[in-house]
Amino acid sequence: MDGEILRLAERPTRASAPPAFSPDAELVAFYRDHRLDLVRLAVLLVGDRETAEDVVQDVFARLHRSWRPGVTTLAYVRTCVLNGSRSVLRRRAVALRRAERVTDLVDSAETAALIGESRREVLVALGRLPRRQREALVLRYYLDLPDAEIAEAMGVRESTVRSTTARALAKLLRELGDSI
Repeated sequence: MDGEILRLAERPTRASAPPAFSPDAELVAFYRDHRLDLVRLAVLLVGDRETAEDVVQDVFARLHRSWRPGVTTLAYVRTCVLNGSRSVLRRRAVALRRAERVTDLVDSAETAALIGESRREVLVALGRLPRRQREALVLRYYLDLPDAEIAEAMGVRESTVRSTTARALAKLLRELGDSI
């Protein structure tokens, strides 16, 4: 029995052994490296910075519980942001159906100052596109993702990505006309 106690005493305890890696530190580094790009992606999908930041923050809060260093990829996190943005848009649609229609929606002064008029027209036209077309254009032309990655993020085939992008571009060009 004394020999067993000595062997236990010789083993390092969890408190005294330094961790081999710090998953939290890796998640913080991942957040620092990719947060801004993910917020920009979400802004293009949901239309405002505050909601986009909330979407990205929610994604990282959920990621913290299941973070697996070396396994969790940027493509996976992009898909999570895309799905979070879809959820926000669904909630907005339900709220709009239940609430009275507001005819004159005005951007904040900060948003209007930051976005030039031509960019604003493009963003407004982009916002009028159907969800799937808007997502395809943002993933293709903002993130410069290839068809395979867009298809993976959206959960569709590559051929669907190509046809959706073509239809979205045609509709956007028709709507913008000479203003671009």
